[in-house]
Amino acid sequence: MTGAPGRVALVGGGPGPLDLLTVRALRLLRAADVVIADRLGPAAEIRAELRPDALLVDVGKRPGHHPVPQERISALLVEHALAGRTVVRLKGGDPFVLGRGGEEVLACRAAGIEVEVVPGISSSLAVPQAAGIPVTHRGTSAGVHVVSGHDAAGPHGPSPATLAALADDSITTVVLMGVRTLPALVAAARAHGVPGERPVAIVENGHTPLQRTTLTTLERAVRAAEEAQVRSPAVIVIGEVARPDLLGEAPSALAAGIVAGAPAGSSAAALSPSGAPAGASARIAGPHVAGRGA
Repeated sequence: MTGAPGRVALVGGGPGPLDLLTVRALRLLRAADVVIADRLGPAAEIRAELRPDALLVDVGKRPGHHPVPQERISALLVEHALAGRTVVRLKGGDPFVLGRGGEEVLACRAAGIEVEVVPGISSSLAVPQAAGIPVTHRGTSAGVHVVSGHDAAGPHGPSPATLAALADDSITTVVLMGVRTLPALVAAARAHGVPGERPVAIVENGHTPLQRTTLTTLERAVRAAEEAQVRSPAVIVIGEVARPDLLGEAPSALAAGIVAGAPAGSSAAALSPSGAPAGASARIAGPHVAGRGA
């Protein structure tokens, strides 16, 4: 170390668009010597906002592919800060909502590095909102349970808290990173007595031109996701707020990137958002419902 250590800021990048960053987040990014960025959030747009001499390090993870382990990410923060640099760790969503930000804070503090945490808009709230879904709604949902899809993948299945939330029709359950484990989650919920007609919305690529929403029910969710070829990143909303008529708009008033379910054996019309690429449609099985979108 050649002088006083630098400092680290864990910055929430929000759901993707650069203009959904906080003012503080953008100020810190523009002043950074080093930016260590996730795949999600505004990483693709951020280069133009950085100083010309700033170092941008991509540590993004993809499903089943983690080229830079979490331990190495934490070590990079410490190494650059100990070299006297101002470091921004740019994370998708919010650093403390299923973002492993706490582990990075602990690593920095153990090394005597000053660390600041800057909140971001969590995808658990922002992505449903982009699809016209309020995660709470007076008279419908009084609370939100946010959980990682990994919660369903363990040897004992979803936690008791997740099963209780799924069974409570006054609670919205929002699942992040849950595409791969959706079958296990649905099976456990149904075994726990959660009604099969519980509404489900799967919102892919929220806040991007590729955003698409699949509306279905719990009992048909796995088949709907398979037929719509749902892919990560996606946010899964389970609860009464996912009903297509909740806010009273006609489908044509809000639909953008909606895949509406149809009875088994018939097709579902997909309404593509303006500017979305051709082919952003799917056939899914499920109840006939009309959707709403961004």
